[in-house]
Amino acid sequence: MSRVGKMPVAVPPKVTITIEKDNAVTVTGPKGSLSHRFSPEIRIEQQDGQLIVTRPTDTRHHKAMHGMTRALLNNMVTGVTSGFNRRMDVVGTGYRAEKRGNNLFLQVGYSHPVEVQPPNNTISFEVDKDGKFFTISGIDKSEVGELAAVIRKIRPPEPYQGKGIRYSGEYVRIKAGKAGKAGKK
Repeated sequence: MSRVGKMPVAVPPKVTITIEKDNAVTVTGPKGSLSHRFSPEIRIEQQDGQLIVTRPTDTRHHKAMHGMTRALLNNMVTGVTSGFNRRMDVVGTGYRAEKRGNNLFLQVGYSHPVEVQPPNNTISFEVDKDGKFFTISGIDKSEVGELAAVIRKIRPPEPYQGKGIRYSGEYVRIKAGKAGKAGKK
């Protein structure tokens, strides 16, 4: 049996969940509302303030769908109650981030600032006063992660000096420069 799938999802008191016949689930909480249509093969029930996910058989496909459905439901409940954050670092001389309105402007070595617009109203940016760190916040975990990956792709960390945009805590392996550069005459 799936270890993840058989754990129930606790539903906080401020969260309301609507399960329709075609397995479309809507989760509404203090931070907003999320909807997702799950596979009709997996059964989702709400009992005693918990969500229970069950599967019809023990085939490999149903086991995979069982755990994934439970994990997505848990992320939806967590998102509408506390939300998700992704912190990013801007590393490099002259590199910085700035927030203007709802948009994020990045100075990362191009001749112009790069503007990043949030895809919808559920995503927001917070920039520290120095412009060396910024945080992406939202209620949908997949949207926050996808936007973080898109922003990192604007200027990924390069391997010689480590300049670029990286996830906070990401390790960037720095390569050695040219071997003959130091003592050659």
